Parts: sequence; structure tokens; C-alpha cells
Amino acid sequence: MDTFALVVTIGVALFFTYTNGFHDSANAIATSVSTRALTPRAALAMAAVMNLAGAFLGSGVAKTVSEGIIATPEGRTGMWILFSALVGAIIWNLITWYFGLPSSSSHALFGGMVGAALAGGTVVYWTGVLEKIVIPMFLSPIVGLVVGYLVMTAIMWMFRKSNPHKTKRGFRIAQTVSAAGMALGHGLQDAQKAMGIVVMALVISGHEKYSDPIPVWVKLACAVMLSLGTYAGGWRIMRTLGRKIIELDPPQGFAAEATGASIMFASSYVLHAPISTTHVITSAIMGVGATKRVNAVRWGVAKNIVLGWFITMPAAATVAALSFWVVHLAFL
Repeated sequence: MDTFALVVTIGVALFFTYTNGFHDSANAIATSVSTRALTPRAALAMAAVMNLAGAFLGSGVAKTVSEGIIATPEGRTGMWILFSALVGAIIWNLITWYFGLPSSSSHALFGGMVGAALAGGTVVYWTGVLEKIVIPMFLSPIVGLVVGYLVMTAIMWMFRKSNPHKTKRGFRIAQTVSAAGMALGHGLQDAQKAMGIVVMALVISGHEKYSDPIPVWVKLACAVMLSLGTYAGGWRIMRTLGRKIIELDPPQGFAAEATGASIMFASSYVLHAPISTTHVITSAIMGVGATKRVNAVRWGVAKNIVLGWFITMPAAATVAALSFWVVHLAFL
């Protein structure tokens, strides 16, 4: 196996992880920053540390990514398929980051994998794509919306007789915990997705087998790059999540973050499903906001976000397929 192709693919995988970090950092901290529970820099630092810790908490999602979506492509062509998949995901991440649209880095990666695999003639496990990606893509926002609404309703009932100022002060403190949980869940989910790609590259090159444990250096490299990207911050997307959907107060921010973190941990440990942290927290914010009144949520902004969800996979797949054809002409 060409060492150059392996090194380039791993390098691009780590760069994707970095873009994932700054693209999705808003998921964990936008609500805490918008309610002034945390300052932006403190929130980013906390999220970076928790992302790093979360990356070491499991490997089920990495296994799904490396074995459950496309067949392991062979030879140098296989390595360029992975390379092209990552290019498609990175380009879509940068486009949506530029326009401040909180699309899913996860689905950009999966779309890139499918598009590059089809262009390169590799088998796509459509059952795995349906069960592990498409179904969770639709279900997780619905669950986030419903659970967010129910959690916020329970909070409103439990604290209905409390002093509003004291309640908000208490939830502002509680948000440091819920935001940390979101960041930990983000590390648990998204660092593993990059690990899965690196493992595939190592298997193709003959350095690893799927039965082998994920090397510590792979976990550490992906975790560090995700944390560095997170600390770089995604201010454009943070503004969309924290302010444009609905003006959040501390109890609402806590409810949204607690909902998002719970769903991510359940999907990681119970289902081993690589869900989108963006989808979960956005839908949770919508559900929480709807407890005020339905028109309190700016559904026009929400509609644009949902439209981005549907566009992400085919857009990243198209870019990945084009990237593969360019690489094929240039190197193969």
C-alpha cells in the first residue's frame, strides 16, 4: 500500500475532525453563551476539554462508521475513496459554516462516504445507511423536539411557585453542567466518527484489522483535533442557535442542553448510532421554545435549518463523487 496515500488520507481525516470541532462547537455552548451562563471563551475552553474526554468514553460509533456504511474498499483506489469522502464533507462543512447554517458534520461525512463509494465502485450497505443514518436522522429531531418540550414543561411545573429571579440564577449555574454534558456527548459521538475513518484507512493499508482495538494514538489524535477545532469556535452558527431560533432564558437553555446530552449518550451506548448533535440540540431548542407559545419559535429560521438537513447528504455526496473523479484522473 502506498504510504503517501495513507498519510494524506489520515491527515485529511484529522483536518475534517478540526472543521467538525469549530463547525459544531456551537451545539454544546450556544445556549449557555446566549443566556450568559458562560462567557464565550470560558464556554469554548470547557467544551474543548469535555470533547477531549468524551472521545475516550467508547468505540461503538466508530465501529458503525468503519464497518456498517460502505464495504472496505481495496488498494490505492480504496484510499482515495476515503480521501474523496472527507473532501466532500470538509467542503460542505466550510460552506455551511460560512453561511451560519447549523447543518450536520456527521451527515456530511456519511454523504461523502456514500458518494465517493458509488463513484469508486465500492459496495454501499444500503440497509446500514437506512438503519444507522437515515432513520436516526429523522427520529432524533422528533425525539429532541418532544423530549425538550416535556422537560421544559416539567421544569415550569416544578418551579411554578418559585421566585423567577432566583430560579433563573440557579439554572444559569446548572447550565455549566448541562453544557459540559453536551460537550462530552459531542466528543463521544463526533471524535469516534473520525476514528472510524482512520481505522478504515489502516485496515486498507494492512496495518490493522477490524478485530483489533482502536490504537491509542488514533483516539488521541482525533480527540485533540476535535478539541482544537472546538476552541477555535463557530461564532456564525452559535449566533443562529443561540439567538435566531428563539431568545432563550437559563431554564430553557438547561432544558435544551439536558435533552440533547441525554439523547446523545443513549444513542452512543445503547444503539451505537452516529446521530447528529446539530439535529438533536436544534430540535430540543425548538421543543423548549414551543412551551412559551408556538409562535415564540422563529419557524422561518427553523425551516431553513431543516432544509439544510435534507440537502447535506446529497450535497456532500456530489462533492465527494466529483473529488473522486478528479483524483482518479490525476493519480490512478
